[in-house]
Amino acid sequence: MTGILDAKALQILERIAAALEKMAKTPSSALCLDGTAPAYVWHTDPDRLDAVPRVNRVPIGLLKGIDRIRDILLENTRRFAQGLPANNALLWGARGTGKSSLVKAVHAEINASSQQTLDKSLILIEIHREDIASLPSLMTQLRTTSRRFIIFCDDLSFAPEDTSYKSLKAVLEGGVEGRPGNVVFYATSNRRHLMPRDMMENERSTAINPSEAVEEKVSLSDRFGLWLGFHNCSQDEYLAMIAAYVDYFGLKANRKEVRGAAIEWSATRGARSGRVAWQFIQDLAGRLGQHLNDK
Repeated sequence: MTGILDAKALQILERIAAALEKMAKTPSSALCLDGTAPAYVWHTDPDRLDAVPRVNRVPIGLLKGIDRIRDILLENTRRFAQGLPANNALLWGARGTGKSSLVKAVHAEINASSQQTLDKSLILIEIHREDIASLPSLMTQLRTTSRRFIIFCDDLSFAPEDTSYKSLKAVLEGGVEGRPGNVVFYATSNRRHLMPRDMMENERSTAINPSEAVEEKVSLSDRFGLWLGFHNCSQDEYLAMIAAYVDYFGLKANRKEVRGAAIEWSATRGARSGRVAWQFIQDLAGRLGQHLNDK
């Protein structure tokens, strides 16, 4: 009986050893850039990049009321795609005003205008807020490739006792190696300084030197060469968004009735923004029995 158990245990150990040896010989899957996807999502545990064959985005022509910001980010991204110096960008401001939509639309526009093949195009990599601490690992791996990347973090902010901002600071500009030349970092946030006001006030009130206590965290936003502010749109801009969506999707509706319904919709939401406009269009298309098919 003991001999049989020993034989079974030996077989199990041999299988484990073989699996470990295979893992040791297999390259890390973190950089599986097979050239078939325009974007990837970075995940941890284990570290890997998951392909996104179809990015959820809005055509850049449908983003209304942000012309100046659009042009600044487009030019910065175009220079980066051409191998020229470019800045990290922080898109901050009111909710639903098109910050993340602009990043994704700019990425698509640059690739379309450059007419690069997919295996040479600019790659968008999304990193989740909770994975920011792993950013140095991702940057290290991207540094070794010839491709160019936009690393994108949506809704970036830091809560009290959160120290992961130190990883971001070091990687963006302050580390020994610095930011890789083939990587630029774009982030969106509702806060210009990426930390809540009460957190800043608490740091000031409890520190021996209040200004120095806040300086380290506030200086994080200084790592972004571009600060692009977004604000709630006017009624004319909001209605221009609605009209653009109606035309783009070919919605069959009376324009005057759509205008009145859109104004009423924004009044019930207490806001006018790109997000509110899109939500109205989804409601309108549903009531009309039409599909919102991408072109």
